[in-house]
Amino acid sequence: MLHVVATPIGNLGDLSPRAAEAFRNASLIACEDTRRTWQLLAHLGIPRPEMISYRQGNEDRVAETVVAAVRAGREAVLASDGGYPAISDPGYRLVRKCARENVPFEVIPGASAVNVALVMSGLSTSSFTFRGFPPRGPGALRNWFAEDADKEHTLIGYESPFRIGATLQAAFEVLGDREAAVCIELTKLHERVERGYLSDLAAKFKDAKVKGEVAFVIAGNNPKFARPLTTPPEN
Repeated sequence: MLHVVATPIGNLGDLSPRAAEAFRNASLIACEDTRRTWQLLAHLGIPRPEMISYRQGNEDRVAETVVAAVRAGREAVLASDGGYPAISDPGYRLVRKCARENVPFEVIPGASAVNVALVMSGLSTSSFTFRGFPPRGPGALRNWFAEDADKEHTLIGYESPFRIGATLQAAFEVLGDREAAVCIELTKLHERVERGYLSDLAAKFKDAKVKGEVAFVIAGNNPKFARPLTTPPEN
């Protein structure tokens, strides 16, 4: 069987016993970065099995290798550097191949920056949309936000620490001054969450030197999450 394993996004203590057991029993591990996954295995005291890098550019070829191994009766694991494989990380092609060809697989749940960021933001959790990484070009970025401008769901995305300021500014210009949160290095030693209105966050991160992985959360189109309009004083 193929075990699709969610791995810690920072704190290694978040790996479940079930995930550890899957790694322990695997004779083949397909992972985003073999060095990162080997560090996790060493932390668990698991001897190194056969490992193969599964990344953008070689997904189809490695998927054939993994499927052949499972069909031969081997236990295989698919893992990314953190979080769920196939969620803004390689994995979709292998999982789809297994689903279409009736190759047995299971998903072993675990940490996800999406859910952690959503709850840490303090914004509405009743409905949300995860959009992954936004495009880099200014026009494409504005259009990306415009697609959700009229929606009431909370919006979640990932961003490079070098572009978060520009992304927040684009969000402010397209969506208006809504409540938002910037989540940095979630579950890690230097975890940091900045909450406020988009205009303030855009100004704060405009020239900031940010280190680590970033997730942003933006409130939906609802007046209760928008900055109150100031009323001019009466004459």
